[in-house]
Amino acid sequence: MFEGDNMKNKKIILMGTPSFAASVFEKIILDGWNVVAIISQPDRPIGRHHELSSTPTKKIGEKYQIQVFQVEKIKNDYSFVENLSPDLIITCAYGQIIPEAMLKIPTYGCINIHASLLPKLRGGAPIHRSIINGYDKTGITIMEMVYKMDAGRIYKQMETPIYESDNLEILSLRLQEIASKMIIEFLPEYFSGKCIGIIQNESLVTYGYNIKREEEKINWNLSSKDVFNLIRGLSPNPGAYSILDGKIVKIYSCEIVVNDGNQEPGTIISLEKGIVVKTLDGAIMINLVQFEGRKKMSSLSYINGLKDNILNKKFDL
Repeated sequence: MFEGDNMKNKKIILMGTPSFAASVFEKIILDGWNVVAIISQPDRPIGRHHELSSTPTKKIGEKYQIQVFQVEKIKNDYSFVENLSPDLIITCAYGQIIPEAMLKIPTYGCINIHASLLPKLRGGAPIHRSIINGYDKTGITIMEMVYKMDAGRIYKQMETPIYESDNLEILSLRLQEIASKMIIEFLPEYFSGKCIGIIQNESLVTYGYNIKREEEKINWNLSSKDVFNLIRGLSPNPGAYSILDGKIVKIYSCEIVVNDGNQEPGTIISLEKGIVVKTLDGAIMINLVQFEGRKKMSSLSYINGLKDNILNKKFDL
């Protein structure tokens, strides 16, 4: 339909909020596409002092002098979108369902960049869930947007292994790079009318819903592998946690160690090389930890500064 630079004159709106989306959006802008607006969720207070902070995608808009719109609920306020007369809307980790009427506004429809190999892990936390669920691979899907969560036709996919050394941050960064490369290659194909798409197999659908606070708590009655996957799937943010002596303990990294003892799960069974905690079928050694009221540190540093012995104490189940 379009060739060369003429294609890049088509008006694009980008919708997304976190750093993952910001990284991808910056690549689109730097590749010379005509981004007329960025839509982000509102700024939120963060940190101990609850200071209002601009969203990562808002910062990208300001950096490149692109107008940014922030609305609390897009379903109640999207009239400005029609006024922009977009040719295409691209969403990436926006965090809200797009109204059906809004999906019909752009001339070339709406596409979504999703961090899983659909139809697996539809929803808002696919990267977390891919690690927590013990998947050996994940990837990026570029898909048609329809008025159903992550259910549109699949246009393009690229996969990556999930390594045992991956945590949420490392895997997210790798997926950002994959998504950035994919969307730059995909847009010319899409505007040229070469993308037909594949209908998703509904029998293979799984979900990667947002993580609830209660899911961040470690269940020591699980296997060592399950505990290991939870910890790295939530690291560094929000961080998996447990409770010892009534205080929250955040655990950011660990390794699986062999233990065939008969201690109860959750029991601290060794402090020799680090804090070692019994699980259902073995044990894990905590490498990076943050006790309530203290800084993040290695478990050995914590042990060296101990005034009271925590050996044989038990984390809450």
